[in-house]
Amino acid sequence: MQHMTPVIFLSDGYIANGAEPWKFPVSADLPEIKVEFASQNFAANMDDAGKFQPYKRDEKLVRPWAIPGTKGLEHRVGGLEKQDVTGNISYEPDNHQHMVKTRQAKVDLIANYIPEQHLDSGPKNGKVLVLGWGSTYGAIKSACSELQKEGLSVSHAHLRYIRPFPKNLGDILKNFENVLIPEINNGQLIRIIRDVYFVDAKGYNKIMGIPITKGELVTEIKKLL
Repeated sequence: MQHMTPVIFLSDGYIANGAEPWKFPVSADLPEIKVEFASQNFAANMDDAGKFQPYKRDEKLVRPWAIPGTKGLEHRVGGLEKQDVTGNISYEPDNHQHMVKTRQAKVDLIANYIPEQHLDSGPKNGKVLVLGWGSTYGAIKSACSELQKEGLSVSHAHLRYIRPFPKNLGDILKNFENVLIPEINNGQLIRIIRDVYFVDAKGYNKIMGIPITKGELVTEIKKLL
């Protein structure tokens, strides 16, 4: 049973225009991606008359992959809205809402299978948490390290997963008096964090096409301290 969930790699302009040596992986060392296609033995996806139900989902909201044209597993493919369970074409408003909600729930469940968020440095609770993503990592790490050496209560967390967020991210954010989110844009992540977690996060945004520096962040973090 396959998840059929697209994966989007989120980057930013500074990473996209940068370069560094990278060792190309040996294909033989990569873990196998095992694809299990549906067969007529998938009794759970057959109705009482033995007809294939391509949109019947399991507890993970996953439905089976059936190769088009497989005898006994014929079903409709394409971009038109499908009816839940049967996979028939549907123009019903209620079904459309149900399917949109179902797809969102499937994405939300991915949080059960990604690593929990961890702190890159600093205490588990305190005055300031600097939350970042993408190419801000080096500047945040260096700034926090400098302030920590001065004995100041500063922590750093860097997101690798954004939709969905790690399950424990909300608990981490609540452990700090202030959350600072530096971004090389006009404030994208901060809007989502405020919306999802109701945290009064502060932004530091630089839209000049050049990276945020350590010195800038040290100054900005000290304002919150």
